[in-house]
Formats: sequence, C-alpha cells, structure tokens
Amino acid sequence: MGDLDYVYAVARIRVKEKSLLSDADMSQMAGLKDVKSVIGYLTDRGWGDTGTGNDPEAILKAEEEKTLAVMKELKVDSDVFDLLSLPNLYHNLKTGIKEICTSENNADAFFAHEKYGRDAILKILSEKNYKALPEHMRAAAEKAYDIMLKTGDGQMCDVIVDRACLMAMIEAGKKSKHKLLREYAESTVAVADIRVAARAAKTGKNLYFLTEALSPCASFDVKRLARAASEGEEPLMNYLTSQGFGDAAEALKDSPSAFERWCDNRLIQTIRPEKRNAFSLGPVIAWYLARQNEIRTARILLTAKANDFPEEAIRERLREMYV
Repeated sequence: MGDLDYVYAVARIRVKEKSLLSDADMSQMAGLKDVKSVIGYLTDRGWGDTGTGNDPEAILKAEEEKTLAVMKELKVDSDVFDLLSLPNLYHNLKTGIKEICTSENNADAFFAHEKYGRDAILKILSEKNYKALPEHMRAAAEKAYDIMLKTGDGQMCDVIVDRACLMAMIEAGKKSKHKLLREYAESTVAVADIRVAARAAKTGKNLYFLTEALSPCASFDVKRLARAASEGEEPLMNYLTSQGFGDAAEALKDSPSAFERWCDNRLIQTIRPEKRNAFSLGPVIAWYLARQNEIRTARILLTAKANDFPEEAIRERLREMYV
C-alpha cells in the first residue's frame, strides 16, 4: 500500500471505529438479565445480518466475516493480513485435526478464513495433503495429526500446533516493516508463553513439557521462564515480577479469570496509541485486533449468560475495549 492508500484506509477506519463497542457497552450488557437481552443489545448496534436471527454463534461468525470483508475492501497487504490471521489459522488446524480424529462435528468452533476455513482444512487433512498448507505449518500439522490419530492426546496436539503458531508469529513479526505488527507479534508470543507457563505451574508439568511448549521471544529468557514454572507457582510469579511482568503475577494471584483478562488487556494496551496515528497502516491493524477483542469478549459474555453466571463473575471476565 502507498501513502495515499494509507490515508484512505485510515479515514475509512476512523468511521468504523465509531461503531466499536466501548467499556460502557460491555458493562451495560453484563447487567442485562439473559442471552436474549444481550443479543437484542448487539443487534441494535448492527451485529448479525438477516440470516443470523437470534443465534449467538451465527451472529458472532457474521461479525468475523464482516471484519474480514473490511480488510479485503481496504486491500491490506497479504503479508500483513497473513500475520494477523495466524492465530485463527492455527486454531482451525487444531480443530480440524480433532474433528477428523474423533469424528465429532466441531463446525461452530472454526473461525472464518478466506483460504483455510473448515471445509478446506478438513479436505487437506483427510487427504494428508500438507503441501496445500502454508510452509510454516506443514511439519506441525503432520506431527500433530499423527499423534492425535495414534494416541488421542489432545493436549499434545495443542502443544505442537500452538508452539508452531508462536514461532510463525515471531518470524513474521521480525520480517514486517510495520512497527505495530512487530510489537503485536512480540507481545502475543510473550503473553502466550506466560499463559502456558502459568497453567503448567498450576498443574505440575515438568521441565521437558515446558521446553516443548514455550516459544523463544525477546521479552524474557524462555529457558528461565520454563525452569521457574517447573518449580511451581511462587517461583514463576517471582520470575515474572523480576522481568517487568509484576502485573501478570498479581493477576495470577487474584484468580484464573483475572489472569486471562490481563492477557487480553495487554494486547489492547499495545494497540491503543494507534488512535492518534494517521499516516501508517497502524490504525487499520489496531481496528482489526480491536474487532477480534470485542467479538471474543461478546462470546465470553454470551457464554456466561447462557450458564447463569452471577453478574459479578461476568464483570470479572470483561476485557478492556479499544474505544
């Protein structure tokens, strides 16, 4: 994209930003009585389309598709969008492997993806045509598929695919000419490593598991992170604090939901400065990530309402919004 393209794209995104959900919107929905009320609030804000009705998952998928359509309309460079879509791409790979190996229909668990949606992923895996996948995920796809098929070990399948995703993000981030993409990739991998370490420390995973699961990044020494997590939750929190992640340690001490909220909020804090940027692709990237965040938060809220969570527990799970 040239400079004029950036100016047009940012102007278009500034209009789109006005329809993003705010913290106040999320707070108001948390106080509504049931799923139907939340859906009504979202549809009043333009969520869903004529074919989604009152189906929560259909509405969320429609919003994902709308987001992809905007990025396509703005003709965002393929290398930019490829990096942004890596988490969804690898999620679809994991979901596809599990669907084939367990014969369970997981159609609602797939993300919308222009090239690698549910049908494409299932076809590739059923034919073992790994060359049809991007090069960076072929080896992981084959290894995870074989392990899942032979052992049924879903956790190890996740470890293999998730680490491959993190490695791909780091490499793509290093190659990107966009500062925000480099920051996004680094922040995403660091937060993912901390999340894996926290869960491993809580469940008593050994050093070998952590070494296989964590991805190197610039935010800390991943070997020291693995060692600390293998020794338990307290050593892990001490190490995080020593590396400037004291807020993550505090969230871990608070509750699992507080920690998950911290993970997502850190991304929003990374992209928020782009609201003042007008002459780069940064605002477009930030809008895309903000949309992913609000769709994810809406899903959390709808799931909580469907399971009759008390309002206080729902509010504890709400993420920060971009606007």
